[in-house]
Amino acid sequence: MKSRGVNLNGLAMTALAATLLTAPCASAQRHRGQAFKPAAPNLGIFTQDTDIGTVLHPGSANFDATRHTYTLTGSGDNMWFGTDAFHFLFTKVSGDVSLSADIAFTGNKGNDHRKAVLMLRQTLGPGSVYVDVARHGNGLTSLQYRDTPNADTHEIESAVSAPQRVRILKRGNYAYVYVSDAAGKLNPSGAAMRIALTGDFYIGLGICSHDKDVSESAVFSNVELQQLQPTTGSPTLYSTLETITVASTDRRVAYVSPTLFEAPNWTRDGKSLLFNQSGLMYSFDLATAKPTQITTNPQTHINNDHGLSPDGSQLAISDQSSSDAASRIYIVPTTGGTPRQITPTGPSYWHGWSPDGNTLAFTAQRNGDFDIYTIPEAGGAETRLTTAKGLDDGPEYAPDGSRIYFNSERNGHMQLWSMKPDGSDQQQLLHELSNDWFPHISPDGKWLVYLAYDPSVTGHPAAKDVELRLISLADGKVKLLAKLFGCQGTINVPSWSPDSTKLAFVSYELLPKN
Repeated sequence: MKSRGVNLNGLAMTALAATLLTAPCASAQRHRGQAFKPAAPNLGIFTQDTDIGTVLHPGSANFDATRHTYTLTGSGDNMWFGTDAFHFLFTKVSGDVSLSADIAFTGNKGNDHRKAVLMLRQTLGPGSVYVDVARHGNGLTSLQYRDTPNADTHEIESAVSAPQRVRILKRGNYAYVYVSDAAGKLNPSGAAMRIALTGDFYIGLGICSHDKDVSESAVFSNVELQQLQPTTGSPTLYSTLETITVASTDRRVAYVSPTLFEAPNWTRDGKSLLFNQSGLMYSFDLATAKPTQITTNPQTHINNDHGLSPDGSQLAISDQSSSDAASRIYIVPTTGGTPRQITPTGPSYWHGWSPDGNTLAFTAQRNGDFDIYTIPEAGGAETRLTTAKGLDDGPEYAPDGSRIYFNSERNGHMQLWSMKPDGSDQQQLLHELSNDWFPHISPDGKWLVYLAYDPSVTGHPAAKDVELRLISLADGKVKLLAKLFGCQGTINVPSWSPDSTKLAFVSYELLPKN
């Protein structure tokens, strides 16, 4: 059965929420404690320091017991690509932990890309799996990670620059970054990464000068190391609006909120992202980082199937405000106004707009079956394009209008397909073990992105580990773009930037209320 919109209870009450993302408590230590007893007094709560990788100038770590501060000095060309060079102060731990600190660089301004980090690292080798929160010299603050040995490092940039205090927290196979606001309170940054640190691993402080010929120093104060224990209670859902650069796969947080929002559309001028939240539509200005409601009255139960006309002036929405609560398709000016109803019956869920602006493609349930239909933009008779048993969903036109791409479970599990606009010549695009949903074609027609669920997952439920994957339509090669905690609302509508270089999507976190 096809469902639209994410059930808040479904996200908040999953088994994963009760185990992986339970509330932190117990064993908090500020600088000194029992679980992380220091081996040497001058290293505080840590046990050892060392240079990682190749450095020209030996680093050092000093603990000031009076001020409870750690000063790290280090050299190193970089902490990036497949190998690292920096100075590391650490202790060995296991399980779920968090590390928090205030960070300040010392001395004259150095390289903008010098880094002071809070790090979790599998080994002390230069190509180790790791995840950290890095404060750069220019204020950039990001979650950085290498998820397999010797692989390139990637990052998720925080929307907050130069926070005074940061935290990195590991729960199960996920690491989360918190950053402080102007009042000094730590808040979720929205940056999270699924990464496996097995058995014992290292946690600590690090510094890299990003210039092999010099050394840089940073002071870490109010350092707090916690061993986390699971507790009961419902977590808080956080939604994160992110963008990802296709060439590098580096991500950037645009907006974080402790509520459910879904399904970003990128506007044709590249300046804003549209998303649905609590039955309403919002426009998020990328320059000001502020959302503004789009007027759609009386349609105020909008779900996550919406998108823009080719010229960007009109917005198709799927709304369930009718007395039977069945979704129907409407069109409203992108700036807001009174919606015009397109489909007379429901459930109907918009997914695509023909390049000439004349036709809408949508998924609809008729006589118990979900299939793909088209209907004139002006309204009128709908045309059925698919008849195969099983759910057909997510239709989207190629930029030149030559094909419609969609997903279908007609062969036993959900896979990607394409067909001509009249429904003929239906062909399977990929043969994967994963369950693949919602193909979206780049404006230049070169790429197709889709959402992949694990083979064990049925349907497109909320609160699952998912992947964004990219197909080159020239040669059919598939590339992993991102791993995240998500659902259909992550990217079930077109969300490419106008220049085909970036994508927008929503990731989710279930975090302890305290």
